[in-house]
Amino acid sequence: MRAVVSHKLQALLPQLVLMAAGGSTTLAFAPFTLWWLPLCTVALLVFCLNRATSARSAALTGFSFGIGWFGAGISWVHVSIAEFGGLPLAGSLALMALLVAYLALFPAFASWLSYKLRYIPVMPLLFAACWTLSEWLRSWLLTGFPWLSLGYSQTSHGLTDFAPLLGETGISFLLVFAAASIAQLFSHSAHISRYGYIIIAAALFVISPMLSNFNGWHYSEQQLSVLLVQGNVKQELRWVPEQEQPTMLKYMDLTRPHFQTDLVIWPEAAIPRLEPLAENYLDNLNRAALYADTAVISGILDYNFHTQQAWNNLIVLGKRYPDSTDGDYFYGHGNRYSKHHLLPIGEFVPFESVLRQLAPIFDLPMSSFSRGSYVQPNLVANGFHLLPAICFEIAFPSQIAANMTADTQLLLTVSNDAWFGDSIGPHQHLQIAQMRALEFGRPLLRATNNGVTATLAADGSISKRLPQFSAAVLQDELTLTVGSTPYSRFGSGPLALLCAIILLAGAVLQRRRAATA
Repeated sequence: MRAVVSHKLQALLPQLVLMAAGGSTTLAFAPFTLWWLPLCTVALLVFCLNRATSARSAALTGFSFGIGWFGAGISWVHVSIAEFGGLPLAGSLALMALLVAYLALFPAFASWLSYKLRYIPVMPLLFAACWTLSEWLRSWLLTGFPWLSLGYSQTSHGLTDFAPLLGETGISFLLVFAAASIAQLFSHSAHISRYGYIIIAAALFVISPMLSNFNGWHYSEQQLSVLLVQGNVKQELRWVPEQEQPTMLKYMDLTRPHFQTDLVIWPEAAIPRLEPLAENYLDNLNRAALYADTAVISGILDYNFHTQQAWNNLIVLGKRYPDSTDGDYFYGHGNRYSKHHLLPIGEFVPFESVLRQLAPIFDLPMSSFSRGSYVQPNLVANGFHLLPAICFEIAFPSQIAANMTADTQLLLTVSNDAWFGDSIGPHQHLQIAQMRALEFGRPLLRATNNGVTATLAADGSISKRLPQFSAAVLQDELTLTVGSTPYSRFGSGPLALLCAIILLAGAVLQRRRAATA
């Protein structure tokens, strides 16, 4: 009996090691930023793949890695499910396990496909292409959840300077290629194959700092003063009717002494009253902004009582253009943005008629929104053109690219991360925003309810930030940029073409080997 148990434990040991490797990969991301760690953990994954004996075992290898990766990396999601979902602990853990298992299918697919196509001498390229395809699928299927994509670990170090050229997706490709090249050292392929790849991988990290001269943008002489307001309103109080007026007064009181900036930014749904019911308040705020010679951008929910449609919006109040004197607020004015990429469960419920009856988490307040258009005009505030993204949208670079224009001067993202408490989630969210600034070469403003509120320079560095869980304001002056990055012009098209060529070549080689076997 003891021998049987020992044999089973030995059989499970590789999967447990892979889970541990996947879990430790979380340390590569904010707030830990051990950027070099994926080189080790993904190399271990590829090392195990090279020794897989079947496509099924290869898929299990990737799935085990994914269970650890997402089980640790998105553990912050459980905070919102447990504290605000209204489910018992067993139910919240089961829902979390289902989400983690779903996400683990993507590294499992990459591992399965790389095994089916595998040709050890070119394994680093094949695995990088398979991984990139899998991550693209993860960013698209079921509306997409591209969180913890490996390229984000390089936001401040390592392959950072590839971001304006290839974007986060391209960095992920290079990082996985480098990790697979390390694993190649332990393969039995030809000598040149083993050491050639590692030399190329090392060269990527050496040349990365030299690429800043090719980022496509440069600083202009124009500067912008901003005020970001962090209200720190507890999540459980945000939609309590008795708290509407105190919350609106709080934001006004925090803002009023600092109105002398070019732009004032309030976070997602900072105004807790529906826009049609808040016209008096908005008119007063609009007048105050005009008097102070500035503009305010605030999150607010809109609701059409006739159609019963709701939108998660950003609206501009006060001055639209520097020389404008006609800035009266009226309900429905066009200088607004409606969130397009809605968060499943939180902002829309799939199979709504069925799921809303099952548990409180499927019937959260404000969880049935209509989508804004995929492409919308930039917000114009005090003459500045801002490309907005609300909360989760900042994780989708293709949406940012689609809304980028020649006039875009700033990126803006607002959020309410109070759902996730004192977890690593908000830090990862900020890191994602840093990558968007790097990719598109524009300063970025990030205003949140309880943190992390920050201003970012166009090179992705954090200019200023507020401490979490405090009611405070952030004042900063940013230098604007001109020009466009190669990534903003071409997106991931060249990388997609390269991956398609690699995968096609792998399929052809595999077919020829099968024919001659």
